[in-house]
Amino acid sequence: MARVVHSFDDPERFVAGTVGEPGARTFFLQARAGHRLTSVACEKEQVMALAERLDVMLDEVARRFDREPVTQTASDDTAPLEQPIEEEFRAGTMTLAWEADAERVVIEVFAVVTGEQADLEETDPVTAAMESDDAEVFIVRITEEQARAFARRAVALVASGRPSCPFCGRPIDADGHICPRANGYRRHLPE
Repeated sequence: MARVVHSFDDPERFVAGTVGEPGARTFFLQARAGHRLTSVACEKEQVMALAERLDVMLDEVARRFDREPVTQTASDDTAPLEQPIEEEFRAGTMTLAWEADAERVVIEVFAVVTGEQADLEETDPVTAAMESDDAEVFIVRITEEQARAFARRAVALVASGRPSCPFCGRPIDADGHICPRANGYRRHLPE
């Protein structure tokens, strides 16, 4: 079976978004170019790590090329994910690169490779995902401005989830949570 590549060069839109209520949200990376729409499911931690690494990489690019880092764009995309949201695959390994000639950020998201597939490849799952001929991959090439806007939106998206307990740091549901720092008593947010 041939590798399926979902490639977007300068998409009209590249965002992170969620479906569901805080505590039961599914996170997606979504790109649109014309009528093509691709949605890849991922973990909240992957979205946050991608946003953080984008900021670090863009700061380093600005430093190396002796220019001011791009920090603001005309307007941030706050619209919800586009419909229909059809999960192409679940994200596994992600890579991030800077194409200096084109001045583009390249994000590659590889499908999760199961342990069984990695065993068949006789290698670790990370290497198997990048080398497998039948793993799906989502590739997006975006400008610095798009990357900064993506990172800002992703950070805000992750922060909009459930509040953290001030005692143990775990998320608090609407009906509270059992806090290990309170010897098993249920804690609620102060009103």
